[in-house]
This record gives sequence, C-alpha cells and structure tokens, in this order.
Amino acid sequence: MRGGEANDFTNVTFVFLDRDGVINRKPAAGRYVTCWEEFELLPGVADAIAKLNQSGRKAIVVTNQRGVALGLYSSQELAEIHERLQDELAARGAHLDAIYVCPHDEGQCDCRKPLTGLFEQAFRDFPAAHAGNSVVVGDSLRDIEAGRRLGMRTILVDDGAASPSPDFELARALAQLSVASLADFVHRYLSSEHLC
Repeated sequence: MRGGEANDFTNVTFVFLDRDGVINRKPAAGRYVTCWEEFELLPGVADAIAKLNQSGRKAIVVTNQRGVALGLYSSQELAEIHERLQDELAARGAHLDAIYVCPHDEGQCDCRKPLTGLFEQAFRDFPAAHAGNSVVVGDSLRDIEAGRRLGMRTILVDDGAASPSPDFELARALAQLSVASLADFVHRYLSSEHLC
C-alpha cells in the first residue's frame, strides 16, 4: 500500500495494539511492569479506545510479556494487571475486546512477536478478522515485522522519546505510518469523519 491508500483506514475494523509503549508508559530498557502500581496509562489512551469501541471497531491487545518466563511476575499477576486495566478503561467508557499474551522467552514458541502466533489466534477467535481489515499499532520493530508478515497495515508510535537505535530506525522505515501516540492515530485517521 502506497500513497493515499496507506492513509485510508475506512475499512479497518480490527485494531491490534501492542501494550507497553502504546497503552501504558514503557519501562526503561531491561525493566518490566510487574504490578499494577507500575502501570501508567498513557495520556489520551482511554479516550482513543473508547472512540474505537464507539465506531464498532475491535480493540485487541497483542503483547510479549517475557517477564513471566524470567520469573519476574506470574501469569496470574499479569492477568490481574490486565483486569485492573479493563476496570480503569471501563471507568472511562472504554474496553479492550481481547488481550493476547506471549509469556515465553526467545525461541520457545511461535507467538512471541515478530512471530505471528498471537495474531493467528485472534483471527481464529474473531472469524471476521483478516489482514485486509486489520491494522497493528506498535512501538517497536517486532510489532511492525509481525504485521508485515501477515500483510497487515502497520503503524509505528514514535513519540520522540525512543533512544536512536538501528532497530527503531528500521521500524520507522518499514511502518506505513508513524504517529505520536495511539490517540494521535485514532484522532487523525479513525475519527468519525473518516468512517464509512
């Protein structure tokens, strides 16, 4: 998709979201969100997800959570963080339609992004979803590569805070669009004036 097509999201009905760096503030390199007290929702995220909900789109999280494999937090503790996230969103009139997690370390599975297992599970659970009506919004090369492998549209969240790295520069080059935040993407490309 090039030119005007790349910015046409009117047929997008499934919005796949990375978690850390898109929904909540990303921890410093080598650190993990291990409990709710460390989870900081980014500005505008709840409103953006509410707008996706109101437009009839599905908001689906696909997140690598290697901290489980490293023993920094359990699957149950991670589920509790996500329950609290849903509660926080609900208080603001928003919800996530599903949350898919890879708890594995490198080389242990087919679901750790940039592999595509989490997306394929979502496509099975949501039969109407396919690459042509889906977009992935992420903040790393892994997110962009996973989306590209499936033929999905790819959006890079680039808030200017990321340290320059070859991986991030490659993500910028490969993504079809860069935005400052999830709220920026929803406002500019998925707001009501752009709906079919």
